[in-house]
Amino acid sequence: MRRLRRIIVMVLALALVAGAVYAIVAVLQRSETLVSERCVAVVGSASFELATDQTANTALITAVAVRRGLPPRAASIALATAMQESRLRNINYGDEAGPDSRGLFQQRPSQGWGTEAQVMDPTYAANAFYDGLVKIPGYESMEITQAAQAVQRSAFPRAYAQHEPMGRAFASALTGHSEAALDCELRMPEAAGDPAAVVDELTTAFGTQVAGVDGRSVRLEVTGPQAWAVAHWAVANAKALSITQVDAAGRTWNREQRKGWTDSAAASDGVTITVSAPTT
Repeated sequence: MRRLRRIIVMVLALALVAGAVYAIVAVLQRSETLVSERCVAVVGSASFELATDQTANTALITAVAVRRGLPPRAASIALATAMQESRLRNINYGDEAGPDSRGLFQQRPSQGWGTEAQVMDPTYAANAFYDGLVKIPGYESMEITQAAQAVQRSAFPRAYAQHEPMGRAFASALTGHSEAALDCELRMPEAAGDPAAVVDELTTAFGTQVAGVDGRSVRLEVTGPQAWAVAHWAVANAKALSITQVDAAGRTWNREQRKGWTDSAAASDGVTITVSAPTT
């Protein structure tokens, strides 16, 4: 009898431990802290991953190209260049070869790129790079190393080539030439989003946009590649702007579901960007 009681106690103890483990695992699986935030561009069979801050910078650099009416190749060159120069981060320091180099493209005030404040402004820096690029005859058909070097005059010109596949993938998505090609996996926002801030950032990136605000949503009447350029830009900036959903061309990106772009009842034209609601 005593042995049976010990067995029963052991079984109950094991059951309690198993239940506790199950509960802990369930909580951890639901925990936002376990979400590894990242963004991925998929074009064809190739995929490339960047951190969320890097992706936001790729979106701005590419949006400037779209705004200027430049071909996707220009954005590919710019992204590969910025990846090599700064890892697509707006850094405020240089290196031994260029101690006054600053910003996404490590542009040097001492070489006429602008003031330090200007080259630290990502929009200014991207425009300055494209200003140099478009002066190069036939840059569209050049190897990225040749085109980038003609603008940057780097001490390591061949280094740009290693970033060409990444540059092409993100440029293809962010110029809108590849549909539903950019996805960001993010934790849920901790603060409410501001539709007016979305409109302001869109204007900075793409220029003045015809955008209507309805509650927590921003609606843009754009179609074709422009629609996907805006939609992918919104996903790339979802973390900073507390964007929770983007609808475009019958597809939806939902931050909470974390399933990438899925078919939906979204309108076949235009783009709708929705931000998070205030917490209660």
